[in-house]
Amino acid sequence: MGSGCLKVTKYFLFLFNLLFLILGAVILGFGIWILADKTSFIAVLQMSSSSVKTGAYILIGVGALTMLMGFLGCLGAVNEIRCLLGLYFTCLLIILITQVAAGLVIYFQKEKLKEELSDIVQNLIEKYDPLNDDERNLQDAWDYVQTQIACCGWTGAKDWENNKILINQSMTAYPCSCSNSSKDFQVDTGFCNLDVPINGTATYADWPVHQQGCMDGVEQWLKDNLGVILGVCTGVAIIELLGMILSISLCKNIHSEDYTKVPKS
Repeated sequence: MGSGCLKVTKYFLFLFNLLFLILGAVILGFGIWILADKTSFIAVLQMSSSSVKTGAYILIGVGALTMLMGFLGCLGAVNEIRCLLGLYFTCLLIILITQVAAGLVIYFQKEKLKEELSDIVQNLIEKYDPLNDDERNLQDAWDYVQTQIACCGWTGAKDWENNKILINQSMTAYPCSCSNSSKDFQVDTGFCNLDVPINGTATYADWPVHQQGCMDGVEQWLKDNLGVILGVCTGVAIIELLGMILSISLCKNIHSEDYTKVPKS
């Protein structure tokens, strides 16, 4: 009976660690995606805020460590190595505590993150310059956001009235990525000129652009993507708990099995 229980526990632990290995690879992939993505709003964040880059490196580190733990768990389960299983349990406990702490920090810092987002975008709009190659990736990313979400500015098209180039042009140009006109669909970066400027000057109300700001759309986009990440992390946490239970159970069964093999004097 004890031998059968040992085998069942061993194979269950091996199976859970295979899943653990896969989910670790997914977390690692999320971290790499955040650093590599240059076309969506995540590029605006990670090029403007060090906290996003730090979060990406943390995801990569946790993902790599999770994969390593999955490998060690598989190795310890198959070979029934108690010392390795003990190390595996300890590392899982540390990872789980770290994940819970990180989740709490993110939850309590979400309002600060929202304010930081607003400041980043407002500063980007104010300094937007199609001829500035140093900020090209950041500006292209924001143009992509405005085009995909069909929005303009952070709170609305009026935000672009703070742009220095548009002020110098008396508002007779507008951001092409904000356009709601079919003739501008082929141009999604830089500034487009108004066809008939009124008295040589204009306001944002004269522009053929979307009046809705990007704030709501971006927040929804972040919620959707963070929901996926948090879902994966929750799945990993559940597997971690199961792995800890199974590793302790396997250690106990190995100890009992070894004890029964000791010849009685």
